[in-house]
Amino acid sequence: MEGQFRATRLGAAPLSPLRGGSPPRSGEVCSASQALAHAAARFAFSATPRLDAELLMAHALGLQRSALLLDLDRPAPAGFAALADRRAAREPVAYITGTRGFWTIDLHVAPGVLIPRADSETLIEAAVAHFGDRSPRTILDLGTGSGALLLAALDQWPGASGIGVDQSAAAMAIARANAERLGMRDRARIVRGGWTGAGGAHDLILCNPPYIAEGEALPDEVALYEPASALFAGPDGLDDYRAIAPVLRAQIAPGGAAILEIGSTQADAVAALLTAQGFAVALRHDLGGRPRALVAA
Repeated sequence: MEGQFRATRLGAAPLSPLRGGSPPRSGEVCSASQALAHAAARFAFSATPRLDAELLMAHALGLQRSALLLDLDRPAPAGFAALADRRAAREPVAYITGTRGFWTIDLHVAPGVLIPRADSETLIEAAVAHFGDRSPRTILDLGTGSGALLLAALDQWPGASGIGVDQSAAAMAIARANAERLGMRDRARIVRGGWTGAGGAHDLILCNPPYIAEGEALPDEVALYEPASALFAGPDGLDDYRAIAPVLRAQIAPGGAAILEIGSTQADAVAALLTAQGFAVALRHDLGGRPRALVAA
């Protein structure tokens, strides 16, 4: 399925050529500043072309971006051109560098898991607001992917433990490795499963399910590289919410809450599914002011 989707998108969206002047000739030494300018011109399809180039340059140099920006007259590293070629082919920066910051943690990401977005931090913000001075003792992350939501919540509440559930063996391996890297192996258990979770009731449930309608156009870097199984949810994008809503109540401990990410146009439809199950539902907006999460309690 993913291969068919990828081929379709490749045929529908040809890649743009280099723009913004001639690139350095083979074997020519140029400064980091020059290489960044040429790369940013190639990345005109991106909302953040210069930032993309700087992140790749810093990665090639083994530096933090802030350190790179202190000396742009240094020679561009030999490996930067290959990284720029990958980005020009629409490969996401996070897959190229292998890392993505989320909330207060840095995660390893790779093809096979969705790249965590800042919009999804809205779920952690909503959880912090719900619990106030309290701390959830147990956390369940349904469809954990890279482990972003679970591990961010565990970093927020050092006394909590949690379970991340996913159907994908690739995602489970990445989530376990992230828990290990972050020193949370003893607090985060990653298991195979679906929307019915891992048994028992939990104080906090976090869930970022697939919610894109089949056939909906996506940016090339998403459509070409990120797993379709984690994106699409039937003709209207609501199939997974229809499966999740009836099984949530049994998984929430008294005083707890389930917090679900939603598409920006789905608040009313998903809230209706949750209220039909007896939940009181509150809406949270992301930093762009778009509806982004529903709190069910």
